[in-house]
Amino acid sequence: MSEAVCRVCPHHCGIPDGGYGICGARKNEGGRVVCASYGKLTALALDPIEKKPLAFFRPGSMILSAGSFGCNMFCPFCQNHEISRMGADDLPGLREVSPEELALIAERERARGNIGAAFTYNEALVGYEYVRDAAKLIRGAGMVNVLVTNGMAELPVLEEILPYMDAMNIDLKGFRPEIYRRLGGDLETVKAFITRAASGCHVELTSLIVPGMNDSPEDMRAEAGWIAGISPEIPLHITRYFPRYRMREKPTDIGVLKNLKRIAEESLARVCLGNV
Repeated sequence: MSEAVCRVCPHHCGIPDGGYGICGARKNEGGRVVCASYGKLTALALDPIEKKPLAFFRPGSMILSAGSFGCNMFCPFCQNHEISRMGADDLPGLREVSPEELALIAERERARGNIGAAFTYNEALVGYEYVRDAAKLIRGAGMVNVLVTNGMAELPVLEEILPYMDAMNIDLKGFRPEIYRRLGGDLETVKAFITRAASGCHVELTSLIVPGMNDSPEDMRAEAGWIAGISPEIPLHITRYFPRYRMREKPTDIGVLKNLKRIAEESLARVCLGNV
């Protein structure tokens, strides 16, 4: 049996024949890494675009939101762990939706105010091939595409989808390498992803503030300063943590969030508080 190396994210999983990468969505089939989640949806819903969250891209719009399964990070506070930490074998009743069908559904939902498709709920880029193929059709139909992502993907993957993306919300989970290591990620990969994405489409960033992890004024000052180096106009959503999945710590103090917002506004023009 031949091992195959997946190059989608910096984990570079060596996957045995018939096995899966750590994301649970990429599989070695006969020495070739394939997207096992292609066209297999766990969720499909029409959402306000503000839920992505996007505050400065087509505000007041509705967007068809599609999610699959799998994720390449291991956040203990994950809000969607039921699908992000599961594989195809753990999720019976997955809905098969081809890129062509998703584009047709998106067009049909125009009657209810839909402007396009958002790839969200789980980490969409572990199945980037589906995102690319569906987004191309949706763009061709005159609608927009939105990506919600942790940004933990190699730049060649981003280049595959960026021509079809109109907006992204990218998580920036902290601004110290050790935070990312704890969550199974890599800060430099995410920074490179954000920098490139911001040059190709509308980008907003989200930092979920977890008590004791990324809630220090020093961290926020460094993060906001770095973002401003790309553009001080990039919106930053500072959002409140609530107990989820494996974490039981109390919700983030609202006073802490307000202080971090004031610090971020020293460098950034558009800072929003979320989950308050």
